[in-house]
Amino acid sequence: MDNIILIGMPASGKSTAGVLLAKLIGFDYVDGDLIIQNNEKKFLYEIIESEGCEGFIQIEQKNLLTINCRHSVISTGGSAIYGDKAMRHLKTLGKVVYLKVSLNEIERRLKGKDIFKRGVLMRNKCATVAALYAERVPLYEKYADITIDCTNLDLDDTVKHIIEATTK
Repeated sequence: MDNIILIGMPASGKSTAGVLLAKLIGFDYVDGDLIIQNNEKKFLYEIIESEGCEGFIQIEQKNLLTINCRHSVISTGGSAIYGDKAMRHLKTLGKVVYLKVSLNEIERRLKGKDIFKRGVLMRNKCATVAALYAERVPLYEKYADITIDCTNLDLDDTVKHIIEATTK
């Protein structure tokens, strides 16, 4: 397999699992959010503030379209699924793995955190994490080649399940 691309809600573990997964299988690690920040020379929340939601989606898509690597684990931002061209491009690079986590668990993981400073894109004026979850889950399911339910898994088990699912 050329690459493993991780998608999912904010706090689903894409970056954390991605780094460990890459180490365990001997792949490089690519973080889509860091590519955007490095190329744009701004934090994600600053881009969202200055460009708005739709502007951010275009910037994110433009940056994701530049990814061209092999033998890598690629963690996308949770909003990557809003860019159809970017997602179709990523699917040509490898297997897209959706790290599915229940709404209750996402809300628990995000509780007390400033999700806007994290660069969480609240598109269509989603006022709650529940509304964001309802909006995004169908898109994660649309683009996923593999879905891993991580709700009751710790980090090691999540990575183990990804390895098992991607090496079949």
